[in-house]
Amino acid sequence: MDSRILILIVIAAIFVAAALFMIPYLRRKQRTELLQTRFGPEYDRTVHEIGTSRAEALLLEREKRVEHLSIRELTLDERGRFSTKWRLVQLHFVESPHQAVTEADQLVEQLMTTRGYPVAEFEQRAADISVGHPRVVDYYRVAHQIALRRRRGQATTEDLRKAILYYRSLFDDLLHAELVSHRKEVA
Repeated sequence: MDSRILILIVIAAIFVAAALFMIPYLRRKQRTELLQTRFGPEYDRTVHEIGTSRAEALLLEREKRVEHLSIRELTLDERGRFSTKWRLVQLHFVESPHQAVTEADQLVEQLMTTRGYPVAEFEQRAADISVGHPRVVDYYRVAHQIALRRRRGQATTEDLRKAILYYRSLFDDLLHAELVSHRKEVA
């Protein structure tokens, strides 16, 4: 066999091997970038807790779970009713910050239920919320922790004020959210 043909075959084999090696790497990199973009700080938090591979698998599982939930947009009437209820929570804060935090927590749960999120356990609620509302899920976690401290009598008025602000961030996000599905982009 001609040495030039042999060299071309070897070069072609090297290119094929490099391509076969690079394709999975590029797919993983693309998946990582999409998840980082989609989940933002929630991606970073999850990676920090359990590592990149497990975090990405977990976030993809969350997306798959939420995709099968019957999440829906609110009607204009529902938005109006929830907005009115939130204004009452804010008014109650002036008179009774402790009670207002409890009301805010309950109102967020009611809003989640109306939208179609299951609300049985807090950690699952937060995980479900992280799919469509990743930029405010940490606020929800902090507000919930403050609410738990409030029940034990360990929250200051400043803590309660922060909880109301954090609940408000999630509340607004849930109230005005439109349905968007990203699942097909990541595989």
